[in-house]
Amino acid sequence: MKTGHVGLNVSNLERSLAFYKEIFGLEVVRESFEKGKKFAFLGHNGAVTVTLWEQSDTTFSTSHAGLHHLAFEVDSSEAVQRMEEKIKALGVSLIYPGITAHEEGAQSGGLFFLDPDGIRLEIYTPADIASHEAHTEEGPACGFF
Repeated sequence: MKTGHVGLNVSNLERSLAFYKEIFGLEVVRESFEKGKKFAFLGHNGAVTVTLWEQSDTTFSTSHAGLHHLAFEVDSSEAVQRMEEKIKALGVSLIYPGITAHEEGAQSGGLFFLDPDGIRLEIYTPADIASHEAHTEEGPACGFF
């Protein structure tokens, strides 16, 4: 078994669609803008990675059970650095100041930020991050809010 895709509730499909396409380079596989049935399937080469469903009136709440965060793995610390430049150029704020190790001394780590509805996102690599500090003492950087 493997994860097929992740579905996210959003408050504004057009805004979230632009965000996920721009940040992650995802392509629209299928979409609907029919009133009451707005959604988009995003991915690469026809394979769906993320689905967006406009059926929320509020932003993400960390006080309710459900999705904690969504993480995307890249293959190198250089790829994380390129994503950091892209994210900053687009004016998206990072949760921590730059690339962050998952924990002090960990080889893995990356970038942590929020989507337009406040859903916590991560772009990480499993290795070559040990030279970056962990900007949290409350446990893994991808963990507590």
